[in-house]
Amino acid sequence: MDSKVLVLGSAPSQDSLKKHQYYGHDRNTFWLIIGSLFGAQELTTYEQKVALLLTQGIAVWDVLQSCQREGSLDAKINPQTITVNDFNIFFKTYPLVRTVFFNGQVAEKIFQRRVLPELAYALDYYRLPSTSPAYAAMTLNEKKKQWQQILGML
Repeated sequence: MDSKVLVLGSAPSQDSLKKHQYYGHDRNTFWLIIGSLFGAQELTTYEQKVALLLTQGIAVWDVLQSCQREGSLDAKINPQTITVNDFNIFFKTYPLVRTVFFNGQVAEKIFQRRVLPELAYALDYYRLPSTSPAYAAMTLNEKKKQWQQILGML
């Protein structure tokens, strides 16, 4: 993997877990936004979408390795049950990744509190508006404009 950018969510939704796919909720706009950034709106299968990310140098992961929550909302995550992924191993394994984009505020906050103090790597960080259907404070077009920041880091 020659990714230069890592997009981090908080934890997969119930739909994503059932489908074994990142951003698997039908109303999550992640794949729609990524497709529009690269002029690839015609992608229909999950495999095509993942291949697009790989060819563009984008890795996707979650801050949390595990947690307990009722439903899929980040606000329902029980903080006592949080286990974060091992980012020191990740960045050692993928040394070209030096820019992290957070898909929403919760992913960023958990990363800052639980990962950053132990992280042995200097990285650039940017928060993007959440693609979750629960985040309706911005229109899809406003979100797309913010997500264009990724293009400048590839």
